[in-house]
Amino acid sequence: MFERFVDQSRQVIVLAQAEARALHHDYIGTEHLLIALADQREGPAAEALHERGIQAAGVRDQIIALIGSLEDDLDPQALAAIGIDLDAVRDATEATFGPGALHRPKGKRRKPISGHIPFTPRAKKVLELSLRESIRLKSGHIGTGHILLGLIREGEGLAAQIIVGQGVDLAELQGDVVRRLGTEAA
Repeated sequence: MFERFVDQSRQVIVLAQAEARALHHDYIGTEHLLIALADQREGPAAEALHERGIQAAGVRDQIIALIGSLEDDLDPQALAAIGIDLDAVRDATEATFGPGALHRPKGKRRKPISGHIPFTPRAKKVLELSLRESIRLKSGHIGTGHILLGLIREGEGLAAQIIVGQGVDLAELQGDVVRRLGTEAA
């Protein structure tokens, strides 16, 4: 299937993995795909999302608020007020115990993710649906618009919840992306 992805769509997959890694998540979910799509500067998916106020930074903030990150929950300003330089503590700790030694997810302790990060079943379904959308629209490739259509069609993952939480109607967004894909082919 990935052979049908255009370069920009491949970049979305790579960026989704990078986002998962940056958030220290041990999976690539629909939410990471949404960040990657919203982070694009052009293309049908980025244009449709940006027009509705959905930007990568905002999506990232919502993910952290909803499910957390492995980032520590220390307050640098509060620590500075009592004479503790968090950056110096972090540097010294990582020099002794290794990178990421102070990171922990909400309620758990675990090491930062390295190596291959698998897709969740929902994210895999989104990629499968992006192929189906490409076939349905008689495209010879899978572009970012098709990935967004897959996210919309899947409709239950965190990405869809975030989009709906922004007051966006999924059916309206779907129609807009399909129109943009039609214009792109012309």
